[in-house]
Amino acid sequence: MSWMAWTQTTAVFFGVIACMLIAMTVWELRCPSTERRGFLPIETSRGDRLFIGLLSSAYIHLMFLGLTELSLWIALAVSAVWLAIVLRWG
Repeated sequence: MSWMAWTQTTAVFFGVIACMLIAMTVWELRCPSTERRGFLPIETSRGDRLFIGLLSSAYIHLMFLGLTELSLWIALAVSAVWLAIVLRWG
């Protein structure tokens, strides 16, 4: 039987995602959001924008891996900025 090798980086990654989901759940329970329209072509709630931002950040990382020789730290920076933009103005 083979087991997945959990590195510290992997654990931190999934821990951060879990903390984001918990924080968004608490925020939604304390202050329910309304759907609004930003630069995305659909009306979205905070949770929708978080999901879209995380998914598109994954694609940014995949593009960096497949198309460039640049460091993944640059992809992380680009993804973090993109996620902030989507959450704020998406």
